[in-house]
Amino acid sequence: MAWFRKEKSGLAAQEKKNIPEGLWTKCPSCGEIVYSKKMEELFWVCPNCQFHFKIASRKYISILLDDGQLEEYDRNLFSLDPLKFKDSKKYPDRIRAAQEKSKTNDGVIAGMGKMGGIDISFAIMDFSFIGGSMGSVVGEMIARAIERAIDREVPLVIVSCSGGARMQEGILSLMQMAKTSGLLAVLAEKKIPYISVLTNPTTAGVMASYASLGDVIIAEPKALLGFAGPRVIQQTIGQDLPEGFQSSEFFLEKGFLDKIVERKKLRETVIALLRYMWNK
Repeated sequence: MAWFRKEKSGLAAQEKKNIPEGLWTKCPSCGEIVYSKKMEELFWVCPNCQFHFKIASRKYISILLDDGQLEEYDRNLFSLDPLKFKDSKKYPDRIRAAQEKSKTNDGVIAGMGKMGGIDISFAIMDFSFIGGSMGSVVGEMIARAIERAIDREVPLVIVSCSGGARMQEGILSLMQMAKTSGLLAVLAEKKIPYISVLTNPTTAGVMASYASLGDVIIAEPKALLGFAGPRVIQQTIGQDLPEGFQSSEFFLEKGFLDKIVERKKLRETVIALLRYMWNK
C-alpha cells in the first residue's frame, strides 16, 4: 500500500493562503460574500438583497449627525444591582462584560447634535450592551434626552434597537416605560417634534413605550418589530400568524409606521422631516 505514503504534489500540496479576518462579509440573508470595505461604503447594506446588517451605535452617529459629532451627556450614570440578581452570571459581572464589549456605560448613548444644521436632542440604543435592554440607566438617559428637548426647545430624535426591558432590574426596568412616556406627553404639549427611528430589532418594553410614540415613526427595511415574540403570540391566540408578521413592511401595511427608509436615505429623510416640522 505504498500509495498511502506518496507525497502530495501540485495543487494538493499547496498551503492554503491565509485570508485576513474581517476582509470579507457574508450576508446572513442571501449568502452573498462581499468585500468588507465595500460594505462600509454601502452603510452595511447587502448590495444583492438589501439586507440591513446590525451596526454599532457609533456608526449611526457618524451616518446621521452633522460631521458625525455628538456632544454626549450623562456618561456618569452606571447601573447598580438593586435586586442582587444572578442567573448564570451575577448582574454586576454582566454589566462589566457589556461595558468592555460595547465601550459604553450602558445601553444608550445620548446628547446634543445637529442634523442639517438643526439642533437636536439625540439618543441611540446600543444592541451590543445586553441586547439594548432598557434598565434604570437607559430609562433615565432617555428621560433626560426628552427633558433637554423640552428645556432647549429643540426636536428630539431617538434611534431604537432593543430586546426590551432588562429582566435583571425587574419592576424598576418596567417603570421606565411610564416615565419616558409621561415626558413625551409633555413634549407633545409643547409642540416640539419627536422622530422615532426603529432598527432591527425593536421589541417589548421599548416598543411599548417611547419607540412607538413618535410624531413620525420610520423604520429600516425588514426590521423585526413588536412586543412579544411570534411564538408566544401564536401560542397565546392559538392561530397561525400571517406571512411577514412583525416586519417593518407588515407594520407599514397595518398603519403603525409612517415610512420605511433605507439606511443610505435615513439622514436626508430625517432632515427633511425636521425642516418641515420645525421651521424656526
